[in-house]
Amino acid sequence: MTEQIAIVVNGVSGRMGRMLVQVIAASDKARLSGAIERPGHDWVGRDLGEMLGGAANGVIVSDSAQAALQGAQAVIDFTAPAATLALAEVAVGLGVVHVIGTTGFAPEDLAVIARLAQKGVIVRAGNMSLGVNLLTALTRKVAAALDTEYDIEIVEAHHRHKVDAPSGTALMLGEAAAAGRGVSLADAAVRARDGITGARETGSIGFAVIRGGDIVGEHDVIFAAEGERIVLRHVASDRAVFARGALKAALWAQGRDAGEYDMAAVLGL
Repeated sequence: MTEQIAIVVNGVSGRMGRMLVQVIAASDKARLSGAIERPGHDWVGRDLGEMLGGAANGVIVSDSAQAALQGAQAVIDFTAPAATLALAEVAVGLGVVHVIGTTGFAPEDLAVIARLAQKGVIVRAGNMSLGVNLLTALTRKVAAALDTEYDIEIVEAHHRHKVDAPSGTALMLGEAAAAGRGVSLADAAVRARDGITGARETGSIGFAVIRGGDIVGEHDVIFAAEGERIVLRHVASDRAVFARGALKAALWAQGRDAGEYDMAAVLGL
């Protein structure tokens, strides 16, 4: 039997953290070797199994990335930009693969990640699911095939607790559309509309955001012209799709050369 990859989960008490614990437990290729929470969190120093409402599993929740990552081969991280950047420094220093599902990064944050990836293996994606990454590839191809008579709008919906907008997935889709058009998303994006905005600017890429209830994730890419619309859509109904994708990335990244990879690389798209 192949030796299981030792994986640490950062932000283990959160929605994605809990789901990652379940997905790793069900895998025959990986094992949970550590769990991290922020300093001062109620779970720190406690047995993770008990904190999740089950039997003790011997994994003690730590507030020290340096300690938790000892002996690990990968860490999976769906938290917040500041926490992710701090963890990336430690992971790269220890030679641990860092799988990043965190979104909401500023351009300067992404520059830090790119710099760190020169020395270690980082897999970062706005969305870890197979379906969304296929949608991204399709978006680029459709945008390349259609001219600017087709207006591009990206509509996304998430649960009420999501703190960043537009979502990382929506921005990933926007980048794909912009690449297909041969333009910069920074130049083409319209991220808010309010009041008397005037007519839509030709070639712009619009974003609309919905937040409510327990919506896991819904994304539409709309190509709208006179007389017809093309709509590409992905609906996630279970966070397990993101956790399974992140685990796949952690396994795929073992033994890779230093660099920043995305899910397209992991999935061979």
